[in-house]
Amino acid sequence: MWPVPPTSELMSMLRGAALRVTRPRLAVLAAVHDAPHADTDAIIRAVRTQLGEVSHQAVYDVLRVLTTTGLVRRIQPQGATARYESRVGDNHHHIVCRSCGTIADVDCAVGEAPCLTASDDHGFTIDEAEVVFWGLCPDCSTAAPTSEVRKESPRV
Repeated sequence: MWPVPPTSELMSMLRGAALRVTRPRLAVLAAVHDAPHADTDAIIRAVRTQLGEVSHQAVYDVLRVLTTTGLVRRIQPQGATARYESRVGDNHHHIVCRSCGTIADVDCAVGEAPCLTASDDHGFTIDEAEVVFWGLCPDCSTAAPTSEVRKESPRV
């Protein structure tokens, strides 16, 4: 996890994406930087801690704008709620614990983006590959016998 950039840097990021700097945008961007792979509820709680009352819809709107402009990346592993992260532009991947839902970053497997070559590109110009590795995190792999591990989607 990287430290949250200072407010002045967050403001520069917003301006660099041609976005007006607002308190909700700053608070949401800071929350995503502070808690990689956070879901919307966790981001709302963090923003409310900083700003007081703010609507769910305001946070959803800010997340949509930040995602659209490329300041934030939205990920949604199968069976999980959407998560948000500030690590953008490097085509990294994720590993998800089948038991507790913990998500961690995994650097690109080989070479440069898109770091995987499709066996048949069907004429597409590929610029990104999305890979999700599934398994058990260290805590869950030592806590539960493998016969009790769920093979379906995680509880996230």
